[in-house]
Amino acid sequence: MGFLAVITVGTLLLMLPFATNDGSWNNPLVAFFTSTSAVCVTGLIVVDTGSYFSFWGQLIILLLIQIGGLGYMTTTTFLILLLGRRFDLRQKLAIQESFDRPFLHGNSQTLIRSIIATTLVFEILGIILMFNVFAEEYGTLQGVWLAIFHSISAWNNAGFSLFTDSLMSFYDSWIINLVVPLLIIFGGIGYQVIMELYMAIVHFVTNKQERLLFSLNFKVVISTTAILLVAGTIIFFIIEYANPDTFGNLDFKGKLLTAWFQSVTTRTAGFNSIDIGQMTFAGLFLTMGFMFIGASPSGTGGGIKTTTLRILFNCTRSVLRGNDEVVMFRREIPVSLILKAVAVVFGSTNMVVLITFLISLNEGIVNPSFFDSGVSSLQVLFEVISAFATVGLSTGITASLSPVSQLLLILTMYTGRVGILLFMAALVGETRPRIVQYPEENLLVG
Repeated sequence: MGFLAVITVGTLLLMLPFATNDGSWNNPLVAFFTSTSAVCVTGLIVVDTGSYFSFWGQLIILLLIQIGGLGYMTTTTFLILLLGRRFDLRQKLAIQESFDRPFLHGNSQTLIRSIIATTLVFEILGIILMFNVFAEEYGTLQGVWLAIFHSISAWNNAGFSLFTDSLMSFYDSWIINLVVPLLIIFGGIGYQVIMELYMAIVHFVTNKQERLLFSLNFKVVISTTAILLVAGTIIFFIIEYANPDTFGNLDFKGKLLTAWFQSVTTRTAGFNSIDIGQMTFAGLFLTMGFMFIGASPSGTGGGIKTTTLRILFNCTRSVLRGNDEVVMFRREIPVSLILKAVAVVFGSTNMVVLITFLISLNEGIVNPSFFDSGVSSLQVLFEVISAFATVGLSTGITASLSPVSQLLLILTMYTGRVGILLFMAALVGETRPRIVQYPEENLLVG
């Protein structure tokens, strides 16, 4: 309900004449779609953000991105702290639920302050590092605004850009190709992992003799993220190497930087330094796979999360090895967590398939020439996965979809941001614990 409230306020503000460049009242559907995309830190657009919206409209979008990236509970709790009010047990439990970890006993206020401070530090660093790149081409004042907008958008894994071609003009810029991906990575790995990294740095600097123990969450997130980033860079480099519409006309440095950038941004960020619609089918499939995986828990990105992928991977390995338990870094994973991972993937897959089917059906009825114009079912699937994983990458068909299809994408973005399990639980309502223990019986599987 909190996210819906923010989306509603954002929609009303973006409809007002001062939010558009031509000073006219905005189309309600455009305002609704843009507000949802910003709050859900997705980045899908139906109009060009830089030319369609005025400075005030862009500022509203940026504020919605910041609120959406931090999360509704984090933002409201911070405002409560600023007002000097105390929050009760219900609010503490809500914060705990939003982070999906029972670690907030007694120190929730400190944690919220740490999250806000971490966010500001990274975003300010991004602004400082990118300022010169933008100022050289667009002047000091516009350079400051571009640096602010893209730093906040990158940290929150939103993917909104004020450039018509996103960041394609900066494909060979070392600064942009390092700063933006690093903001995306740190924003996506989650605050808990960043805090453990900070503690490790402090531990190393102070030369403490005792051994520093990292949590299982830290080990899984860091190792899985590193594997995906390296593998993605290599595979993108290979499969798009000779494609004249993407990597083919770039020099070796440009190809390597672009492959690295795509490997990072496909995991829920939404920026692009190449034309996504011109990628090979293999490149599009790889991109959809990375989008579906997404970022990490408590981060600013979406997807099924890296930890979910790792749990299911280790489940498969345990089955192949004939083991009855799932072990990761010498720690056994509880059955409840395995069931949750299965439910996340099952629910996410069904959501993506259902929305893809509904959009394809709707476009076939409302606009029979839609698929005759060169649009494929793969492109529709791509847009749906991008919306659900809150990525924002597009093959260029979002704006041409009918209003009903755009509303379906809005629902998909909202579901992906609040979480598929939380969304389904809200629909089902309060559950009751089972008081009957049934006998076990085997059945054939696979």
